Amino acid sequence: MSAQEELLFPKEMVEYFDLTKVEEVDGTFNFHLEELNLAPAGYLQEQLESKGFLPEIRVQDFPIRGKKVYFHILRRRWRVISSDETISRDWDLVAKGSGTPSYE
Repeated sequence: MSAQEELLFPKEMVEYFDLTKVEEVDGTFNFHLEELNLAPAGYLQEQLESKGFLPEIRVQDFPIRGKKVYFHILRRRWRVISSDETISRDWDLVAKGSGTPSYE
């Protein structure tokens, strides 16, 4: 993400997500994010196969310039080849101290 995006998004979103689309629809900013294909902690030594994404999560954040803000987040899932287990990163998508956005 760019320096400007680092000002808008929590640190974890900057490090682990790619901003794929920004749109303004009916006075609402929609930020679309996809989790990067980086192995979760505890699985760095495992051979993983990306299995696409979990269903999208929509998180409402604080307004920007009086407009509603939604993050449309696609979280990745992987298959651990040695055990055939499906895993995903455990996310706390609300930055500490930023309030309580709604999950939809």
